[in-house]
Amino acid sequence: MIKGTTRLIGHLGYPTESFKAPMIYNPYFQREGIDAVVVPMGCRGEDYPDFLKLFFRLSNAHGALVTMPHKVTTTGLVDRLSPTAAIAGACNAVKLEADGRLSGDMFDGEGFVRGVLRKGHKLDGARALVVGAGGVGSAIAASLAKAGVAELGLFDRQASAAEELSQRLTAHYPALRVATGSNDPDGFDLVVNATPLGMKPDDPLPVDISRLPASAFVGEVVMAQEITPFLAAARAHGCAVQVGTDMLFEQIPAYLEFFGLPSTTAEDLRAVAKLA
Repeated sequence: MIKGTTRLIGHLGYPTESFKAPMIYNPYFQREGIDAVVVPMGCRGEDYPDFLKLFFRLSNAHGALVTMPHKVTTTGLVDRLSPTAAIAGACNAVKLEADGRLSGDMFDGEGFVRGVLRKGHKLDGARALVVGAGGVGSAIAASLAKAGVAELGLFDRQASAAEELSQRLTAHYPALRVATGSNDPDGFDLVVNATPLGMKPDDPLPVDISRLPASAFVGEVVMAQEITPFLAAARAHGCAVQVGTDMLFEQIPAYLEFFGLPSTTAEDLRAVAKLA
C-alpha cells in the first residue's frame, strides 16, 4: 500500500507502455514489506533535464531508474558519475546523496557480469570479446574491465565506436589490453553479442561459430526470444550460454544495493515478478 511514508523511485523514460521494471520491483517490495514503490513517469526528451532536477526536489523521492531515451543525457545532469557510467557514456540509475548531490551509475553491464559469475565462470584474468560497442556493449565492456578481465576484444560495424570505447576503457584501466577491429572469437574465454542481431529471423550471426572455442562462455543481450539463433548455434557447438533476460534480472539486485534497499537474488525476482 502506498502511504505518506512511501519512498518514491521514478522510472523515467518515454514512452512508458513497454516498461517492465514496476512489475518486478513492486511485487517484491510488497512481499517483503518494503515501503517503496516504482512509478513509471513518461517524460519527453525536451523536458527531461528540468524534470530530473524537479523530481529530486520531492521530499519522498528516493531514486530514479533511467531508461531510453534519457540514459546518455543523464551523464551530464548528475554531479557524480561512476567510472562504469563514464566509460559507457550512459547512466541508468540516479540517487540523491546526503550532501544534496546527485550520483549516477550504470548497471546494464553489472547485470551481465553478475549472471556470468553466478554461473560459476571466472572473469579475473580472462579474455573477452564484445561484439557491439553501442550503449549496452559499452556498459558490458566497462563492467568486464571492473571485474578484472585481462584482455578485451571490441568489434563494431562502426569502427570509430569501438576505437572510442577502447580509449575510454584504457583511460580508467591502464593495464587492460584492448584490441579492436575483429570479431573472430578464436582464443576468447567469453564472447558477448551486444548487437541487435537476432531480433529478426534472417539476421546473420554476430561471429563465425566455426571459430568459436567449445570452452567459451557465450552471452546474449537480445531478449526477443530466450534462445536466439546465436545461442542455439553456440550451445550446439558445446558452449555454455547466458540468455538476454538474465542481464535484466541480475542487475536489479545491484540497483537495490545502490538505493540502499534490501536486496535479493535474480531467481527470487523471476519468481515474484508479475510480467504476464
